[in-house]
Amino acid sequence: MKKYIEISSEVQRAIQNNQPVVALESTIISHGMPFPKNMETALAVEQIVRSNGAIPATIAILNGKFKVGLTQEEVKYLGKAGQKIIKASRRDIPYLLSKKIDGATTVASTMIAAEMAGIKVFATGGIGGVHRGAETSFDVSADLQELAKTNVAVVCAGIKAILDLGLTLEYLETHGVPVIGYQTAELPAFYTQKSGFNVDYRLENATEIAHFLQTKWGMNLQGGVVIANPIPADKQLDYDYMMENIAIAIAEANRLGIKGKESTPFLLAKVKELTTGKSLASNIELVYNNAQLAAQIAVALHSISYK
Repeated sequence: MKKYIEISSEVQRAIQNNQPVVALESTIISHGMPFPKNMETALAVEQIVRSNGAIPATIAILNGKFKVGLTQEEVKYLGKAGQKIIKASRRDIPYLLSKKIDGATTVASTMIAAEMAGIKVFATGGIGGVHRGAETSFDVSADLQELAKTNVAVVCAGIKAILDLGLTLEYLETHGVPVIGYQTAELPAFYTQKSGFNVDYRLENATEIAHFLQTKWGMNLQGGVVIANPIPADKQLDYDYMMENIAIAIAEANRLGIKGKESTPFLLAKVKELTTGKSLASNIELVYNNAQLAAQIAVALHSISYK
């Protein structure tokens, strides 16, 4: 597989020396926010991972390979290029690598690269899921299929609130993907701690989560785990306010006929516009929060694995 993946020397040393490593995606850099805020946020996330005892491994597709562990210059390149960089999910990987076209990894493709590299913990903002109206559009994120078969734990602030949370939870249950709530029994809804839906299991600390992961994969129960980490209470937005704005954004997307992989970036951008930037500020805070917990889980998983 070496012809398809390049691991930075720092990340490679960490893996070889059995140090904890946290995977990070790159779609949030190229498609998540404008330059230079995207670059600054990505580098701040890496620093949070480091300050909590793990090595960050930001992942992208560059020069015909998965690159695991980006340099600051590579992060800057993705940030400046923005949406000119192709948003790369599982189906896009062979095309981009064979054509040597650069790509920003989604949750699904980041999980693939992380597993190839031997990284077990991944921090992101929120996972994709079943889109509202999927009973007629069949619009379901590839993130869910990846979670069903790839052995990586995904620390997130729940499912993106623009999606159908109930149907996404049903899909995950059908495919045997556990949804763990970190210090909560209620599924967080990205921008808010409230959703009205329950998680499968509540666990209180990183060590409990690490034991859960070790048990699942030790039994050869294939597939990922969703670790739902609520946005800090003082950073969340009002639930009803957000639901109203999301409904307006979805109606606009339907009117314009926006579908498929363009749907999520459009909706997030529209919600940002409707909330005068408040949603973006919350998005950044929840990513920071997830990076911290992911690093703590990676450290705990390393500790119990190498006693």
